Amino acid sequence: MAAAECSPKVLFELEGVLVRPSGDDEDTDEDFLVCGSLRIVEKDADIIMEFTPLEDSVDPSHILCAAKDSSSVMEWVQCGIRAPGERGQQLLESQQSYETEWDLINAVSFKKKSCVTGEGCVTGGHERSRWSFSVSLSQLAAVTIQEDRRHRDAPALLFMLKGSSSLPPLCFHQGGSKELLDSLSRVATLSKCVEDDSHLLINSSNKVLNQSFENLVDDNNFGLVHKFRRDPYVTTLGRFSKVTNYICDAFRGTEEQHRRPPEEVAHLLGEVIPVLEINQQEEPGFEVVTRCAHQVELGTRPQVWRSAPVSADVWNGHQDQDGRLMHISRLKESIFRGGLCHAVRKEAWKFLLGYFPWNSTLDQRKSLQRSKTDEYFRMKLQWKSVSEEQERRNSRLRDYRSLIEKDVNRTDRSNRFYEGMDNPGLVLLHDILLTYCMYDFDLGYVQGMSDLLSPIVFVMENEVDAFWCFVSFMDHMHQNFEEQMQGMKTQLIKLRTLLRLLDPSFCNYLESQDSGYLYFCFRWLLIHFKREFSFHDVLRLWEVMWTGLPCQNFHLLLCCAILDSEKSKIMEEKFGFNEILKHVNELSMKLDVEEILQKAESIWLQISKCQGLPQSVVKIMALDSESRGSCDLSGRPETSAVSSSSVVGVLHREERACANSNGHLRAMDCQHLSEVAFMS
Repeated sequence: MAAAECSPKVLFELEGVLVRPSGDDEDTDEDFLVCGSLRIVEKDADIIMEFTPLEDSVDPSHILCAAKDSSSVMEWVQCGIRAPGERGQQLLESQQSYETEWDLINAVSFKKKSCVTGEGCVTGGHERSRWSFSVSLSQLAAVTIQEDRRHRDAPALLFMLKGSSSLPPLCFHQGGSKELLDSLSRVATLSKCVEDDSHLLINSSNKVLNQSFENLVDDNNFGLVHKFRRDPYVTTLGRFSKVTNYICDAFRGTEEQHRRPPEEVAHLLGEVIPVLEINQQEEPGFEVVTRCAHQVELGTRPQVWRSAPVSADVWNGHQDQDGRLMHISRLKESIFRGGLCHAVRKEAWKFLLGYFPWNSTLDQRKSLQRSKTDEYFRMKLQWKSVSEEQERRNSRLRDYRSLIEKDVNRTDRSNRFYEGMDNPGLVLLHDILLTYCMYDFDLGYVQGMSDLLSPIVFVMENEVDAFWCFVSFMDHMHQNFEEQMQGMKTQLIKLRTLLRLLDPSFCNYLESQDSGYLYFCFRWLLIHFKREFSFHDVLRLWEVMWTGLPCQNFHLLLCCAILDSEKSKIMEEKFGFNEILKHVNELSMKLDVEEILQKAESIWLQISKCQGLPQSVVKIMALDSESRGSCDLSGRPETSAVSSSSVVGVLHREERACANSNGHLRAMDCQHLSEVAFMS
């Protein structure tokens, strides 16, 4: 039996690269471009550069969007791919604006432009496959940087092969040419030609191709950390593993093996990652808790079960004849227990996110949508009516637009809903994010926000509804993106407090490896696990979290559940600083959302039944009598929600005593009586 072929290691990947076919083909228009994905992979001890054309497989026919040729932007149409010569469009619904000035908005059309060959047929995947190529790095002789006459800021690259042939020119209208050359320089030597500076010679014979995780950092560590200081979001989201060695050296020193004092570690951490700066002095509003003041015995974790998603029939059964929802507490509990079927999400998310009031009637919601539609286009008009001359004098708007365009073009592009060129979903992301800048001038746009918006647009399929749901979500995520990032600091402190209660030995181990501040959980908290689970699992996870059940700060227990599942591997294999960070990063897309939800709820039940909890934990979980109850999206208690004790009764009828069990005791470590932790 033949051995299974090893999967290729991807060294570089970029979507949205355009190939300009050779002008030798008589049936090819000189402006015809083929969009695709460019990759550099290590395969069978060889380095391969390959281009794969994208399929125009996105079906945008179900997206509600403003038509460019409509007399009013309040006319929503179903935009889809039209056959040549077909002029009609199906009208889905018409919403009349109360203000005629909306007609002045040049709303974006989301009709996909079919790519036509010389014979007039729509170009499909089979026809486009002729533009794909795969070439070994050893066959590349040189690369010439050419000017693209239509996009002067985005040069084209022409790769010459050994001999007299060449690859078709590669155009980078969305950027990425510099990154491609940087990636090539790591596996081959690029040297300028003496006669022509735009001509680079490629020599792949003297580069070491195998690089360990510890050698991923470039020689110029200062530039990378400077980038992290200037832009912690994109560095954390995209290249967090790259800072591993520098942070490790900052903590330990290249020759130093002893553990630094906590005060020195906190100072170094603040130097390298300012957003995680932790003051070792007592601050107003923070309670200094001496560890191991007493032992807390945690009983056995109760077993919990997940249920089936809430179906359309169940959802509709909770509405009266006026469309008002009934038995809201029971409905939230059902959503927490099993999530929602996808057919219900479009309506239910508006309630969960706070766009629709839970006690509103159908007529009241229609009236709300009409007023919110006008309000949205009023704000959208603000940036759409800005002329190029005005924008040249508005650096803030110019920077927001540039950053949004850059992020949108790389947000969830592997998802069928967002893949391909001229995708209506990408236009919705762009327009909503720019309009949000008009809604919140102080915050504007910060990298990471596109990750939060993407699932909402996917579910809503409607520009106005998606915007207001995103506004409600951002009201509760706002602190994560503020410049001082106090919300992120506070969450990391609270997470550390909970982890020490649940497993002090694991917490001590992390501290011994200079990982006690849990900065490797930064991405989890920043965008609510968006990049840790698959796209559809994120939908399930978010709707469960939005119920506010079963307690305040349930998302921190999700972090504890993930770490609890991985602690054995981390401790048994004696992972150090580098290995812990690498292991946590590699958990992405490998986690089981139902298993994590189940374990997190079990941890909460375990904590809630225990007596003598530290006051800091009581406040974090809102277990005190005054704040018991369901919470809003930010973790704040809701006074009108069902109490946590009744949630236990409804969700788990059986008695769950906090029994003493030697296998499940969690005693506070008494070896560090002099150390203190700061609890919010």
